[in-house]
Amino acid sequence: MKRITQSKPQFPVKELIQDYKGCYAIFGPDWYGINLKSMGEDYTHPQTGERISFIPASTQESISISADGFGENGEFDARRDIYNPKWNQLGPIVRVQEGVFTNTQELNQDNLMKLLDGAEKVNGIYLINNGMAFAPYESFEIGPQEGEAFAHGGLARALEHTSENAAENLRKIASCYKNGVNVFGFEAVESPVFRVVLLDSLRSVDMLAVIGYDWLGLDVGYAFGVLKSAEGDAKK
Repeated sequence: MKRITQSKPQFPVKELIQDYKGCYAIFGPDWYGINLKSMGEDYTHPQTGERISFIPASTQESISISADGFGENGEFDARRDIYNPKWNQLGPIVRVQEGVFTNTQELNQDNLMKLLDGAEKVNGIYLINNGMAFAPYESFEIGPQEGEAFAHGGLARALEHTSENAAENLRKIASCYKNGVNVFGFEAVESPVFRVVLLDSLRSVDMLAVIGYDWLGLDVGYAFGVLKSAEGDAKK
């Protein structure tokens, strides 16, 4: 007679969260660079036992994941689980003299501005491709503001990559804070700088913080990874 026992997973088991768009995992709390490195490693699916891996979420994906159940104290609540204790590292941005590019690490000024030539300009912002957008500084406010004003501003719409008049997911998130939103760290620069945009709860004043000064190793926080692959069907 032979005893059969469950084999030890080859890779660490990674807990997943799921919405109607797909499966994701939370990495951190750590510096954004370390969280990105962790996403590149192999993990084991908690249900199927398959090997899985992840790619970094875009700013719009991070916002969408956060907004689902935000402030509702459910099984996963980004406000409770991420925004209150730490930062949510949405994704990369590049600040230039004229405004903010989302979801890029390109630092060549000429290359960046050429991207605007064929881009669609909608309500004051440029939607460059499926991920990148550009928000001129005149399209949004810096500093404390009402949640509605922020959601209608160019920065929110660029981060959410929407052609609508307002960024609906960021509107939902901002509505959970009594005193609105504080946008800072988005000042103009003489030459392009790569940064990581953060969302955070300013609990002492009940405001949502939108921060544009973070570097790969400056602030400890959480980042979302998108399920990339598995042995077989990763999305089943």
